[in-house]
Amino acid sequence: MIELPEAYILAQQIKETLMGKRIMNVTAAKSPHKFAWYHGDPQMYHNLLSGKTIDGAVNYGGMVNIIARDCNMVFGDGVSLVFHDIGEERPKKHQLLVEFEDFSALSASVQMYGGLWCFKDGEFDNQYYKIAKEKPSPLTDKFDREYFNKIIESPGAEKLSAKALLATEQRIPGLGNGVLQDILYNSGIHPKRKVSSLTQEEKITLFDSIKGTLIEMVSQGGRNTEKDVFDCLGGYKTKASKNTVDKPCPKCGNNIVKEAYMGGSVYYCPGCQKK
Repeated sequence: MIELPEAYILAQQIKETLMGKRIMNVTAAKSPHKFAWYHGDPQMYHNLLSGKTIDGAVNYGGMVNIIARDCNMVFGDGVSLVFHDIGEERPKKHQLLVEFEDFSALSASVQMYGGLWCFKDGEFDNQYYKIAKEKPSPLTDKFDREYFNKIIESPGAEKLSAKALLATEQRIPGLGNGVLQDILYNSGIHPKRKVSSLTQEEKITLFDSIKGTLIEMVSQGGRNTEKDVFDCLGGYKTKASKNTVDKPCPKCGNNIVKEAYMGGSVYYCPGCQKK
């Protein structure tokens, strides 16, 4: 699933690879998917985008926003984006295929669920998109200790678990259940720990881990559980994930465990991350 590090990497790769390319053809909703979400009628995407030139790309939280003149293509966390160079085979199934005049292409395929929203500037009324654009990214200086204190000291936050604080209600857009695992592992905080039980020192450690872990993930091309626009896994080796479950913790030797929690899974070291 696309989260903040992958969205950042994808946006940078798309900007470097697609900048200046002119859109020739757009095919949307070719392979029906119950949980593929579009803006308006996807059959109108070709008319909306054909002839437009790619001007850039940026990420807002875990969303990738490709800019094509006065239009935008925005992709949510469950969408796989893959660049296909000239002569490379396109996937037989996809939810969006953007073909360029030089005969290269970008395909978007929904896994479990995901948004593929194409629209003109100012025409997209999506609260998650708006919040992601408005709130500062942990990769920037605006996300500082003072800003984080406002999150962790907000009304009702003390009743939440560490996982709920960080990965729900769009408190930190792009920080989801995936990157959450290593952030908490690196801070030594159990996913189920109540915020009210955290010491001031642990809160500082958690802030430092949010910033440091995400920057490390980005600097290494994303996590090794996710793929980039060239269909390659990221170079950051996750410490608490599906790749490491039942394997020994590099710090203490206890096996990394997996548990169901809050409608998903959490991975943690029972030796380093005490409840």
